[in-house]
This record gives sequence, C-alpha cells and structure tokens, in this order.
Amino acid sequence: MADSSRSPLARSVLQQCLHAKLQVKPAEPDSEAEWVEINRGLVIYICFFKGASEEIIPKMVKTLLNVKLSETESGKYVSVLDLPGSILIIPQATLGGKLKGRSMQYHYNIEKEIGMELYSQFVAQCERELTANTKCAEADVVLKHGTYGNRQVLKIDTNGPFTHMVEF
Repeated sequence: MADSSRSPLARSVLQQCLHAKLQVKPAEPDSEAEWVEINRGLVIYICFFKGASEEIIPKMVKTLLNVKLSETESGKYVSVLDLPGSILIIPQATLGGKLKGRSMQYHYNIEKEIGMELYSQFVAQCERELTANTKCAEADVVLKHGTYGNRQVLKIDTNGPFTHMVEF
C-alpha cells in the first residue's frame, strides 16, 4: 500500500455488491444506451495519480483481488477470487480530487492518455487473474469494466455499506 512518506500513485475504492449495472455508452438518437453488469462480486473504482507507471499494476491487482471482503454464508470473509465472484472495474477520476475552498481540484490526477493506458493494463491483468483462477472459471464469473474518460451511470445493489479505500 502507499508509503506514508510519499504521495499515493493510485487510489482504489472497493465495494462488495449483490448486483451492479454500469452504463458504458449513453443513448443516442439512433441507438440505445449500452450497459455491462455483474452479479455478486466486487466493484473496483480506480484512479491513477501523476507519477504512476505500469510497475504498480501487478501489486494493485494482487492486493485488490485477494483482499478478504466478501462474506460467505458461514460468516467467514474471503477474497473475490475465493468467493468466487464477478468483478466490475470503474475508472473514477474524482477519487483524485482535493477540496480547495468549496471546489474540488484534480491537479494530482495523471494525464488522460497515460491514465487510459494504465487502466487498460489493470483491466487486462485482472482478466488474466480471473481466467487463471480455477474456482472462478468453474463458477463462470465475469469481469466487466467501464469506459475510461466517460461519465457513466451506475446502479448497484449491496448487502450493506461495506466500502474500503486502498492507496498504492
């Protein structure tokens, strides 16, 4: 996780869910809105800051997919991979906001092109981890993700506000 002596390179918020649906393309005059959705699993909101590079991605993936946040029927907490559960990844630039006066500023966020590349690499590595996990493959869980740089509509059902922030 983030070393307290330096600024974080990335921030993630994790939210367990029973069902989540994300609009990845708004409706247009000639087409309907496009959505992706998952059933029980984990929603990962992610934001990269200036200075982040591809070296941080493996640590992020390993940490976020293995943190024990999902409660089993016996009351034990397990990772989304051990549940097994689906994953929805949402790029969330607003996680990099700092309050100045009564306005939010985003001076620490990474440049859009670099952030888009890191986001793409993060999604790809998460997909590889999910595919390589036997429990997930057998349970037919899925990984879905949002579109970097677009405002997106989210509908989520949870079994309680069980939200966590992790910095890298």
